[in-house]
Amino acid sequence: MTRRLLTARVILFASGFAAPLIGHAQTFKMEKFDIKGEGGTDYVAVEAATGRVFVSRGTHMMVVDGASGKVLGDIPNTPGVHGAGIATKAGHGFTTNGGDQTVTMFDLKTLEVVKQIKVGPGLDGIMYDEPDDKIILTNHSRPIGTLTAIDPKSGDIVATVELEDTAPEGAAADGKGHIFVNNEGKNTIQVIDVKTWKATESWPLDPCKGPTGIAYDKASNRIFSGCSNTSVVVDASNGKIVASIKNGTRVDALGWDPSKKLIFIPNGGEGNVTVVHQDSADKYTVVATVDTFAGAKTIAVDPKTHTAYLFQPERGPAPAPPAGAEPPAKGRGGRGPQGPIVAAWFIAIRP
Repeated sequence: MTRRLLTARVILFASGFAAPLIGHAQTFKMEKFDIKGEGGTDYVAVEAATGRVFVSRGTHMMVVDGASGKVLGDIPNTPGVHGAGIATKAGHGFTTNGGDQTVTMFDLKTLEVVKQIKVGPGLDGIMYDEPDDKIILTNHSRPIGTLTAIDPKSGDIVATVELEDTAPEGAAADGKGHIFVNNEGKNTIQVIDVKTWKATESWPLDPCKGPTGIAYDKASNRIFSGCSNTSVVVDASNGKIVASIKNGTRVDALGWDPSKKLIFIPNGGEGNVTVVHQDSADKYTVVATVDTFAGAKTIAVDPKTHTAYLFQPERGPAPAPPAGAEPPAKGRGGRGPQGPIVAAWFIAIRP
């Protein structure tokens, strides 16, 4: 069902950084698999315990073996799906379905649906907060964005937090009673107290614009915020920006491998990933730029295999409008009609 198309070993440098990086350069193997199927995409998520990768496809969620690129299963009826949260200990996974304002709770072993959880409008980001044992949703709701916490065992909603922005994106937990949320519209990080479920701090992220992906490093107590052009590193104790990282555009997620001390920033605009090494808490070096595929802007890292995963459909030309017809209206993001999907690229970046 799957077909391996390309294996490439790459060692490329970000423009302007080649001279000082000779001692830090790293090599990575990039593999692409055409996993077929219909539907666009948003987030990917990896289950480290099994190496399975959950790939959103608009109305369903594909489950792929990260090692081989083989499609293992599919979770249907997830309209407007954005991403998956994986709670391995509880044996449940969850998807955010923006189309019908629900979260699908499913059994991780069988992939069978356990129940549909009605949440509300704006469902988008999702992550598993392991230290606090909660599934965390970040919702583009109106009139203000919210964070929702769900019990991964029962599927019950246990808390809803109002945020300062209508466009909250990624969330990360520090295991010390805090959740950090990137606000894409206001260019801030908000700090959520998990005891009171209240927002307690708001930290500006300049020079970061439009923060989306986020990760937390326990060893250094640092937050990594992925942003187009310039990503930032934040001291989680006080909100101070301690470093900035040059990368590409259309960043919509961020991956972190704590044992290898590598940050993976997916640049959808350029079709590559900026790989950054954490030399110390406040020092970061770009060690490679790995070519992927144009548009691939979200990413997930398996901390056991140290593999980073992306996904992006490839489309053919849009069909021509009938003679004399009015030009078709542009859709989301000013995009015109899209052509048919001709390939569905599941991408693995391996050490």
